[in-house]
Amino acid sequence: MEPILLYGFPAGSSMGLVAALEWLGKPYRLCRVDMLGEMRDPSYARINARHETPAFITDEGRILTETMAIAAWLEARDSERRISFEPLSPEADRMHQLMAYVNTGFTGAFSPLWAALEMEPPNPQMQTVLRKWGSESVIERHDKLESMIGDGPFLLGEHPTLADGILVGVARWLDFHNVADPERWPNLAAIRRRIEADPAVIYATALENGEMPGGSGACQGHVTLAEVIERFGA
Repeated sequence: MEPILLYGFPAGSSMGLVAALEWLGKPYRLCRVDMLGEMRDPSYARINARHETPAFITDEGRILTETMAIAAWLEARDSERRISFEPLSPEADRMHQLMAYVNTGFTGAFSPLWAALEMEPPNPQMQTVLRKWGSESVIERHDKLESMIGDGPFLLGEHPTLADGILVGVARWLDFHNVADPERWPNLAAIRRRIEADPAVIYATALENGEMPGGSGACQGHVTLAEVIERFGA
């Protein structure tokens, strides 16, 4: 069977993994998950007890959760090195370093902003504190990432890799939360523009928005969440 990626909307970090699957070019399927509805249903715990996306069903029917675990699965099957580098090479080490930073401190910096946005019932005083804390953290983490990257077209070299996929799903949150002008970080802004203009990312974004465009042909279609839970849920 083809592996299945469960990706979330709206504005899920998992959008970048859809793009990575397109870059990889091997057959796969998708399952579109409403993070504000379906993902919170008790039945979703059969796929991920933490009620989060992404989640991944391997070609052997095993469930994988967490972005880095899914990325490692894809990297291990990237025989043509379309989205990764030779194991143990300096480039692979560098890619893992950037992926880890983006998936931990960089992504985590947005947590107070999401908490303020989703707070029920609203607490204006606490939300103000969360927004200030979150904005300061996001800016600081962007400063660090800007200092870590060069002025190349992508995070590592001349073509997008798993690191770019993990970045693109999260970096747009800067605009969503209106934290700062992306051009404050010129190298990062230039990389974002290139990644976001890539056909695979355009395709992944359109899917997230509920459209059904034509991609590379690697995607073999969508599976409903109900079917995924019924077939693979623990």
